[in-house]
Amino acid sequence: MLPVTGISRSLFSSMSISAQGLSTQRTRMNTISENLANVDTTKTENGTAYRRKIVQMERGTVNEQFVHVFEDPRIKLQETSNSHIPTQPFVHRQDQPKYGVYVSDIIEDPSPFRLVYDPAHPDANEDGYVEMPNINTVQEMIDMITASRSYEANVTALNTAKDMVRNALRI
Repeated sequence: MLPVTGISRSLFSSMSISAQGLSTQRTRMNTISENLANVDTTKTENGTAYRRKIVQMERGTVNEQFVHVFEDPRIKLQETSNSHIPTQPFVHRQDQPKYGVYVSDIIEDPSPFRLVYDPAHPDANEDGYVEMPNINTVQEMIDMITASRSYEANVTALNTAKDMVRNALRI
């Protein structure tokens, strides 16, 4: 078996970064779609109008690499001993490295609801105003286009890395 070189490790890291970007942008597009679907929702389970959701993203750890995932002593199997047989089921590591950008949270937008005068609406207050969701359709569409373009860029980067690995294997 050939050792993993720095170049091949970099190629696989770039694929991991692209894959994480794809996942993040997919979450962002799903959240924007949910916002657009609820643009006229005046009552939710908690009794208020739908509140716009925002995806918060963070950058991953810069100095970590995929190979560090295997440094956990529960995974390292260099010799046979009783310590290799776990007493409890394997627990997924919560502190594993994050590549590129990832979704840290999905929060509700704290901006105020829009008030629309419609005294005939069943959810109108005593003054005839209805609290409508704090969603701006134009802004949501701009965000959707941006997320879509970012998704496409990550697909292109992933395909380029795959092509580089394929071409390297032909040598």
